[in-house]
Amino acid sequence: MLLWSVFLLGVAFGVAARLGRFCLLRGLRQQMGLDAEVAPGQAPALQGFALALAVALLTSQGLQTLGLVDLGQAAIARPSFSMAGVLFGGLLFGIGMVLARACGARSLVLLAGGNLRSLVTIVFLALGAQLAMTGVLTPLRLWLQALAPITLAHSTLPAYLPEMSAWLIALVPALALLAYALLRPGLRQSPLQWGSALLIGLLVAAGWWLSAHIGVDEFEPARLSSLSFIGPIAETLLYLQLSVGREPGIGLALTTGVLAGAFLAALGSRTTRWEGFDSTGRLAASAGGGLLMGFGGVLAAGCSIGQGLTGLSTLSFASLPAVAGILLGAILTLALYCRRT
Repeated sequence: MLLWSVFLLGVAFGVAARLGRFCLLRGLRQQMGLDAEVAPGQAPALQGFALALAVALLTSQGLQTLGLVDLGQAAIARPSFSMAGVLFGGLLFGIGMVLARACGARSLVLLAGGNLRSLVTIVFLALGAQLAMTGVLTPLRLWLQALAPITLAHSTLPAYLPEMSAWLIALVPALALLAYALLRPGLRQSPLQWGSALLIGLLVAAGWWLSAHIGVDEFEPARLSSLSFIGPIAETLLYLQLSVGREPGIGLALTTGVLAGAFLAALGSRTTRWEGFDSTGRLAASAGGGLLMGFGGVLAAGCSIGQGLTGLSTLSFASLPAVAGILLGAILTLALYCRRT
């Protein structure tokens, strides 16, 4: 039941992300004036990401306030973490995202429409993640995770303010995000983009609810999880190679659901077409970007979706340096690399 629920969650994400062209990197490019498709000063994709985050915050913390989930038990919310390691991991992920021209989630969505460049990115992302988790780069990852460790009494902000409603705590940042998303004209002029962003924000909260209530073992309850793509992509590629004797997991269900949903959306919008590389340099950038995203995503415990939306929706302290690193790495690489190419 849980696997099918996660599969359907992935299908919904794939449809929304494909139709709405949901992508943090695309939004950053627009904000920096690197996207010729939009007018200077407009960044509807970044506004869409802000809207999705605002909705994810309000709905996730609403579930927390109603007692339907305990986000302090989310796998991504950790009271002990390495500030330097998480920040550096986010930085690597941001650099890799720019080099590959897509994050892991966006690569799945593009692959479903026939983009073979994304296939290279996904394979190398999975390789980078496995190298970091159980491969030859594990000692390096463990060393980085031991740098500047901090241990907090609680993993999330609402836990420090038990007298206040978690929803009220989330209201202030959510209103700021909504103001940015809706007061400027770019996003409002595209119903498909803001509708997709709204749905993706709701899906983050739906993921929390599913992991808290579907297929739960009362004797060994699993840590809560929602949309995230580094671990699931790595798990999926490993399952394809070593499926004998292994049970399919929620990572496989999520990635196959995203591929199925994005494929259906691509067919419905008639945007399917085969795409490849126009140069060996572009191939190297996609492969190298995938490796950096895989290793960096494991180190940062998430990606632009897994930390940028899902992690922040918990108001987890560990998500802040991860997202800061992702944004810093992406912005610096866009400024230094993309202006030259």
